[in-house]
Amino acid sequence: MTTTQSSTVLGQAHLPATTAQHERNPGAPLDLDVIHAVQVNTSAVERRAAQLGARRSVKKAHQAAWLLRAITLIDLTTLSGDDTPGKVRRLCAKARHPLRRDLVEALGVEELRIVPGAVCVYHEMVATAVEALEGTGIPVAAVSTGFPDGLSPFDLRVKEIEASVAAGAREIDIVISRRHVLRGDWQALYNEMRAFRAACGEAHVKAILATGQLGSLRNVARAAQVCMMGGADFIKTSTGKEAVNATLPVSLTMVRTARDYEARTGYRIGFKPAGGISKAKDALVYMSLMKEERGNDWLAPDLFRFGASSLLGDIERQLEHHVTGRYSAAFRHGLG
Repeated sequence: MTTTQSSTVLGQAHLPATTAQHERNPGAPLDLDVIHAVQVNTSAVERRAAQLGARRSVKKAHQAAWLLRAITLIDLTTLSGDDTPGKVRRLCAKARHPLRRDLVEALGVEELRIVPGAVCVYHEMVATAVEALEGTGIPVAAVSTGFPDGLSPFDLRVKEIEASVAAGAREIDIVISRRHVLRGDWQALYNEMRAFRAACGEAHVKAILATGQLGSLRNVARAAQVCMMGGADFIKTSTGKEAVNATLPVSLTMVRTARDYEARTGYRIGFKPAGGISKAKDALVYMSLMKEERGNDWLAPDLFRFGASSLLGDIERQLEHHVTGRYSAAFRHGLG
């Protein structure tokens, strides 16, 4: 594919993703009538989700364009017990240059800003990531509030948020107390979310629902509504540490719940599927979901993110196949 052909296809696909400007969600009073009225037709959601991967696909140059867009939607993540400053710096170096130079030139996208939406780390590594990304404009996201289980004392969870913001995190991924959802204690969940939002200040907050532990799609939808009322900027499926993480039925439920919230309040809420999304083909399916359910505006990093640690490597591998016609070994596309 020539540079001219590549640029034409990218232009048709509206790449790179342009950050749409919209007013931040301030939250709303808890409306229990709305919460109790939430119902989910599980069988219909599952049928719709099953159609996404079966009847939607993009090929050749258009697939390359979509994969380049996908890079801009990734929260490039390392959340392991063996994280070190060196490992985080290497990840940030990959964030600065997510594609090899030869692939950038072959695709003809030298003039485009193609970088991940954020780099996501534990609080301990926030300062290291902020320093490593200085001057790039790539925000650092910190997981907080006793991630991944959210069972540390409440005051410590709030202080952890404040400490991460003070260290330079511009986004905070909080975990909710699942017990509030399972007990139907929506007031407690709302109060918790409001406190977390207040502690974040100007930093945007992503509310992790840990959907694999909530028991039903109805609980997922109700928890999402409460978190949005509490001021969440994003709703996120999972920590990536549960037995069941992001799934298409859960994602469809959350996306439609956010659409309902916007219809009632006028505020747009972002969505982040996380956990288990490691293949380029899976990313394309989730992007198809967002395009069909919400439109092109939701294929931008201020409204849609992937929580992923290895997705970028597979995307780079697929783009090399597009350029050369050959698959390379996965180890050639390491993240650090």
